[in-house]
Amino acid sequence: MTGSNRDGGAPYEVYAIKYAELKGRHPTEIFLGADPHEAAVDMDYFIWVIRSAERTIVVDMGFNREIAARRGRRFLRCPTEGLAALGVDARTVTDVIISHMHYDHVGNYDLFPAARFHLQDREMSFATGRLMRHRCLCAAYEVEDVCSVVRHVYKGRVEFHDGDAEIAPGITVHLAPGHTAGLQFVRVATAKGWLVLATDACHYRRHVERNEVFPLVMDVAGLLEGYRKLRRLASDPDLIIPGHDPWAMDAFPRAIEGDDLIVRLA
Repeated sequence: MTGSNRDGGAPYEVYAIKYAELKGRHPTEIFLGADPHEAAVDMDYFIWVIRSAERTIVVDMGFNREIAARRGRRFLRCPTEGLAALGVDARTVTDVIISHMHYDHVGNYDLFPAARFHLQDREMSFATGRLMRHRCLCAAYEVEDVCSVVRHVYKGRVEFHDGDAEIAPGITVHLAPGHTAGLQFVRVATAKGWLVLATDACHYRRHVERNEVFPLVMDVAGLLEGYRKLRRLASDPDLIIPGHDPWAMDAFPRAIEGDDLIVRLA
């Protein structure tokens, strides 16, 4: 099946921009119940760009150098430098889809001063509600990032969605609670077909291929049902793009010659 925009425009181009990494994570930190003798697993950190002649939409914003140092991640460059390499000025981006409010997806608000932020109602409720009293659920949130979202709500810059919704013709968001209560992934019409930016609805290909679980999870059943949704909405399994898998950097072509941190997904 070939993706197409309902307004008759050309399908979107989609890019993954790597901005940080963490080498050698213990397999049990990535796959719940993994054999502790398995090989170590590398983790990549991305933001994504969806664009056509009519519009450019950014998915997630990454974190900054300070957070990387505090959390022990290797910071490669500011995510906005990757955007600039693609000719996208973060200061002029008008729409940013926030998959969920974990630190590695919602930092850098100040670098997108013109943006409207798309977020699920349930994610805001989760990140500001009673369950944040529990360390196992709140550890991946940065309090200042959460407060930034609240401030932007008061400025009228947050567009809330209650479940699945259309952001633009050929671009939809889909609620997939599991990793967090209000995580959403993105479906995009491309020349290859319907591509799904899974974000953290699926951290690695192995998760969705084997129905395995990333250990940071608030609803295992919801997470597994989310995999069914990913499979149903993507035209091909290879068009399900996991949130942290280094596979993407090997499976897709470099978008810019000499830049090893950006690949074109479609």
